[in-house]
Amino acid sequence: MNNFELMLAPMEGHTNPAFREICYEKGADSTFTEMARISALARGNKSTLEKIKIPNPIPTYIQIVGANEKELEKFLQKFTPEKGFLGFNLNLGCPSPDMIQRGLGCALIKRISKVKKMVQTIRNHNYPVSIKLRLGMNAFEKEKKTYLNLINEVDADFFIVHARHGKEKNKDPADFSVYEECVKTNKVIIANGDITTKEQIASLKSIGIKGAMIGRAAVKNPAIFEELSK
Repeated sequence: MNNFELMLAPMEGHTNPAFREICYEKGADSTFTEMARISALARGNKSTLEKIKIPNPIPTYIQIVGANEKELEKFLQKFTPEKGFLGFNLNLGCPSPDMIQRGLGCALIKRISKVKKMVQTIRNHNYPVSIKLRLGMNAFEKEKKTYLNLINEVDADFFIVHARHGKEKNKDPADFSVYEECVKTNKVIIANGDITTKEQIASLKSIGIKGAMIGRAAVKNPAIFEELSK
């Protein structure tokens, strides 16, 4: 990882190989695939396997979602990394009701022992593993600092902290005030949510954040990576 890494966020319907390549050419240090369900990968579902392909050697993390380590193991036994593959990213941020009902996405933030098992399963295959999480499933979990418990307890390569809880929408402002306490865990923290200016980047750097993940702003303007790195 660079001194301060600019990452393209995983976004369904957007972060296909062509868009990842555009953003990489426009200054993104690394990119993320669309979210892929572990259960579908384990079954060998063709359209899901297509999501995680890296046809061009663009620095890419594969984002996966699920909570069954046996399915994860089944998939990993067949997985062959392509050139450009940087590691796996576990989705603990998706706030969709369907995901939460299944105990996935941001419902996993409080299931620390389960997350540890998923991380260890990936580590057993010697692949890097990171986590993308929200501040909890709701305001109560945020207040109880569920996200901080997970960051402290889980041994991942880095943590991408989307500074909203699961009930908040994109129109709700991201809460940048949480980042200082995240950095104090001595884990590698990447900021995510409403990051659009060089002033924000400078502020994040000053408190020890190691990178920023850009999503919606990159869809509107892929050159934002170049603009933020100048």
